[in-house]
Amino acid sequence: MAELSSFHDVRFPPSVAFGATGGPERRNEIVSLTSGREKRNARFSQSRRHFDAGTGVRSLSDLHDVLAFFEARRGSLHAFRFRDPFDMKSCRPDEAVSAADQVLGVGDGVRARFALIKTYGEGEDAYQRFIARPVIEALLVAVSGEEVAADHWSFDFETGEVVFEADSIPVDDAIVTAGYEFDVPVRFDTERLAVSLTAFRAGQIPSIPLIEVPA
Repeated sequence: MAELSSFHDVRFPPSVAFGATGGPERRNEIVSLTSGREKRNARFSQSRRHFDAGTGVRSLSDLHDVLAFFEARRGSLHAFRFRDPFDMKSCRPDEAVSAADQVLGVGDGVRARFALIKTYGEGEDAYQRFIARPVIEALLVAVSGEEVAADHWSFDFETGEVVFEADSIPVDDAIVTAGYEFDVPVRFDTERLAVSLTAFRAGQIPSIPLIEVPA
């Protein structure tokens, strides 16, 4: 029996993903007090993204690709990579990735691991999102503004961290930064795909729900 937590390191058809709709979800608990004030509590520290890829289907060929992909993943059993059309880089979508895009931390001469993160906002209200599925070919790492060659670090997909080799560990007060493209780990949020050729020709696109999962 296949493990429920297994991950297939393949990307959902990019042409369909480009036309998908969706975005982040937050789960907050809000309690109204007798004074009229509200007490609010965040249930999850990280947001969770939902997508509907049905809006990205533009042709019968797209539909065939999605059906084949669904079968290969055994429906919702295996997670996979999804390219979020709205948020896929360490920088703005219209900019080029730079090794200085995101601050990962500060060196101390001993620490070799730095979680790959993307920061939204500034100051105390900033939100740090953990990036678990970067595109390795596009991942750039720098220390104190100097890009570090790829043979001096690696990426640990189990922990989501950039790992420096022993001879390249950042020294005291060195700022570690990174730039990257990335995918979102998702699974199908359904056990069945309802497809009608007649409906497709009439312009009715089937729903293809996807949900972000821990990588």
